[in-house]
Amino acid sequence: MRRRLAGLALLAALALPAGAQCVMCYRTAAAQNAARSRVMNMGIFILGAPPFLILAGFVGFVAYKNNKTRED
Repeated sequence: MRRRLAGLALLAALALPAGAQCVMCYRTAAAQNAARSRVMNMGIFILGAPPFLILAGFVGFVAYKNNKTRED
């Protein structure tokens, strides 16, 4: 179980630099200079972080409950 969690944590850490953008955001960022493009990427990341954290919390809770049930 710990190896699986460590693998998921490593996968999440490696995926952070991948700044995905929709086509409209990509074209807007391409038309701007590098500093504004970085700010736009950070904004997209910040807006995407809460749903990811909520999902990670839910999965962690289910894993904890599942593990606790097996111990009993």
